[in-house]
Amino acid sequence: MRDYYFQMEQLTVGYNGKPLIKNIDINITQGEIVTLIGPNGAGKSTILKTITRQLALIGGNVKFAEKSLPDYSFKELSQKMAVVLTQRIHPELMTCHDVVATGRYPYTGRLGVLNPEDEAIVDEAMRAVHAEDIGSRDFNAISDGQRQRVLLARAICQQPEIIILDEPTSFLDVKHKLELLAILRGMAKEKGITVIMSLHEIDLAMKISDKIVCVKGDHIFRYGEPEEIFEEEMIRDLYDIDNGFFDPRYGSIELSAPTGEPKIMVLSSCGSGIPVYRRLQKQNQPFVAGILYANDVDYQLARLLAAEVITEETFCPISDDTFARAVRRMESCDRVIDAGLVIGETNRRMEDLVRMAKESGKYERLPEK
Repeated sequence: MRDYYFQMEQLTVGYNGKPLIKNIDINITQGEIVTLIGPNGAGKSTILKTITRQLALIGGNVKFAEKSLPDYSFKELSQKMAVVLTQRIHPELMTCHDVVATGRYPYTGRLGVLNPEDEAIVDEAMRAVHAEDIGSRDFNAISDGQRQRVLLARAICQQPEIIILDEPTSFLDVKHKLELLAILRGMAKEKGITVIMSLHEIDLAMKISDKIVCVKGDHIFRYGEPEEIFEEEMIRDLYDIDNGFFDPRYGSIELSAPTGEPKIMVLSSCGSGIPVYRRLQKQNQPFVAGILYANDVDYQLARLLAAEVITEETFCPISDDTFARAVRRMESCDRVIDAGLVIGETNRRMEDLVRMAKESGKYERLPEK
């Protein structure tokens, strides 16, 4: 039997004794990054608050480091588990250094006096999140992103075995989102610290997580590795998406395709069509894409954004039927945009399509960059 560091066994969570999510069974090994995703209000924060003892267990058990959660004293728990939640804290007359230093309190005496070793740990934690330059500033006078880094440094100071974070990337710009997640990845993979967090950015969750917990309804909707979870239909069902798409190949969210009869045809290959597809979508202009092979990078986006994609079987020459279909579509369009078509042996007949588009006066070749 595999040894798990953290286990939720038939866990039921909720408020005031009223169950919200039932029968949660999740097993986590030490050093894994596990991310909760799901719609707003689904109960992600409720689960995190329960496993950090901010909410009482309604049913089942939480066990980690071979001990049940209720059996830990608060001091023991604070030495093993660090918590960074979304609620704002407003400490009075405390510098950022002071806030980070509170992470050492589980290890100090009653007076909370830090010794030189504690101070060194505080300084190291602030360096780890690149916050050493704001150590002397009033915590209430810094930006939301800086606060988030300071609170992460406080958690690092506790030298925990497990860290729980609720939407840690909220209020952060792109640079600092990536920076924070890189820090968490380093903590997990280099120091063996287990990370359990919730994220709204499913593209980031897909890229950093070892396991994904999908929270929806009164049960766990799905639990598994990112490769199992991040499928187009699965994400659509989890978030009830009816106005766009999730692209699992690139981990991106796409707006829905423009509707209506397409009057533009885009000829492209090898990624040249992608910026054109996006520009036409922004302009709300439906378009036809083709002739594309399913292994072409353009196809992956065209299938989501184009009104129609004319395709040919991979590695095969363009057939008469496929070519005739492309000609019919071209004849029904007012414009034919050559986005930077690359012609080789298998798609040689695209030369004929380009020639016909030029003869009709519809052809537009985009300037090469």
